[in-house]
Amino acid sequence: MPKSLFLLFFLITACATPNNQPADISLQPYLTNTPQITNTPNILFIETTAIPTSTPQIYIIEAGDTFSEIAEKFNIPISDLRAANPDVNPNTLTIGDSILIPDPSSIFASASTPTPLPVPITQTVCYADSSAGTHCFALIQNNTNLILENVSVKFNLLDETNSIIASKTVFTILDIIPANSSLPVYAYFPNVSQKVNPQVQLLSAFQNSSNNYLPAVINNSIAEIDGKFAQLSGKIYLPTESQPATQIWVVAVAYDKNKIVVGVKRWEGGGIQPGGSINFEFSVASVSQEIEAVEFFIQSK
Repeated sequence: MPKSLFLLFFLITACATPNNQPADISLQPYLTNTPQITNTPNILFIETTAIPTSTPQIYIIEAGDTFSEIAEKFNIPISDLRAANPDVNPNTLTIGDSILIPDPSSIFASASTPTPLPVPITQTVCYADSSAGTHCFALIQNNTNLILENVSVKFNLLDETNSIIASKTVFTILDIIPANSSLPVYAYFPNVSQKVNPQVQLLSAFQNSSNNYLPAVINNSIAEIDGKFAQLSGKIYLPTESQPATQIWVVAVAYDKNKIVVGVKRWEGGGIQPGGSINFEFSVASVSQEIEAVEFFIQSK
């Protein structure tokens, strides 16, 4: 299966007439409290785990399942679950699909595990909302010349006594992080309204040096920013020398005037033939301060 290529660029503001079709993935409502930003160390601990066994069992995806919940249900590391299902996107699990559950008692004798990388986390911020929930972002920086993939983190929310009151494991909103760029991970805690101290542990991050990514690019991009809302549009082009793309994703990351992440949104499109193009249009909302700039990422596969 062909993989994907990311290109990114930064928009401060732009003028355009917004179209009327928003993206189908949305964040929670606007937030009211001020962000809580931690002094997260640049390099965080990465857990190393064995590659799963060659005799896994089958599990059928149910409504509400996530990779972290499935791993917890079967008492296995989430990185083992990802290694057993390299072609499954943890962000788009489909009800009724089957995945492999590795046996934690043994590993492949002939397999080798990529060496996990220490990856800088440059921001960790949480915002409490008006519906007794908390939104958290962590900005993962890829400061290498290679693509990062299988990037996951664990959020721990601590109360004033430094006791953990909530935890969640999440992946980046796209499959990989491009070279020399940053992409946030996002987690929502629906029943946490008190002041928290967020901590983030990097669980997995691996380099991918292959050249089998599709060279899709964004042209004529426009961001019309109005306070806590930005309407986005543009055209995606696939060069004639490329293989056909079956799926296109565009992600917008919103930043406030202090360059802190305040929102993220993913748009999903259909396929493109080599030499062809498709238009995209969606919106991104801030969960805190007004939006000052929007950064785009594209993935095609």
